[in-house]
Amino acid sequence: MAIIEVEKVIIVEGRSDKRKIESIISEPVEIICTNGTLGTAKLDELIEALYDKDVYILVDSDEAGEKLRRQLRREFPEAEHLYIDKMYREVAAAPKHHIAVVLLSANIDVHAQYL
Repeated sequence: MAIIEVEKVIIVEGRSDKRKIESIISEPVEIICTNGTLGTAKLDELIEALYDKDVYILVDSDEAGEKLRRQLRREFPEAEHLYIDKMYREVAAAPKHHIAVVLLSANIDVHAQYL
């Protein structure tokens, strides 16, 4: 059995965000939870692990999410930032259809039933 090398990584805040995105995507993508904060050691570990991967950042549209996004923008200047509509505020609260459209716009394959 071949090991699939995952090239795309999505960084999210929480487990509920991760579960929601996992149910929508239809290609192998690693999803990393920050649990809202990133310490220096964890951040250094991430930078090294994600060096040659396509990194996407999808965090909540609230103060905590924006603070995390600013931190990640400094550490991963090449990352692509994905945004949910501000009216949903949280990734976990956004409809699957909305998240699917956001992911598809970044060339991440999603299950057709969410489009």
